[in-house]
Amino acid sequence: MYHYISGKIRSLNPTTVVIDNQGIGYAIQISLHTYTKIKDLQEVQLFTHCIIKTESQATSLFGIYGFADEQEKSVFMDLVSVSGVGNNTAQLILSSFEPGDLIQAIGTGNIAALQKVKGIGNKTAQRIIIDLKDKILKSAGDVKFTPSAGNTLRDESLSALLTLGFNRISAEKAIDKALKNSSSETTVEQIIKTALGFLSS
Repeated sequence: MYHYISGKIRSLNPTTVVIDNQGIGYAIQISLHTYTKIKDLQEVQLFTHCIIKTESQATSLFGIYGFADEQEKSVFMDLVSVSGVGNNTAQLILSSFEPGDLIQAIGTGNIAALQKVKGIGNKTAQRIIIDLKDKILKSAGDVKFTPSAGNTLRDESLSALLTLGFNRISAEKAIDKALKNSSSETTVEQIIKTALGFLSS
């Protein structure tokens, strides 16, 4: 429908921008990534994705999602192709990650990172990675993905708990819960101790 919309910014907040194009004001939903890119500009061009949702025979809703660059739009379209991920959820994910960081998380299978997004549970995070990882790797070409610290912490912590005799499913749940409250300086030992606390409670 619309590939992009350009014009003057009439109003702007972290979730919505109104762009004036030849006297017509377009209300466009945006992510924090796009907001950061355009917040100091007076005129912009946003790549767009339009949706029409029919609620009843008499009522239809029309919405426009806008993106500061084509990479963000491409990632958005990939996300909404995953079962259980709607437009608003995809926008929330893009507000929680830079597009490149999200691609990195999917490419390395970092479930814990995706679960830090509000409303994204273990099953949805796994589905995103299963459905999109091969596509991400193919489109990335020669880009080398480095396993994230969070993913390494998870793997090493899980290995330790399995060695201690804990059930895999219970151990994974405890580790994922511990990782949600972790920081970039958290060690494997701290994750294991926290997970053990959850397992014993």
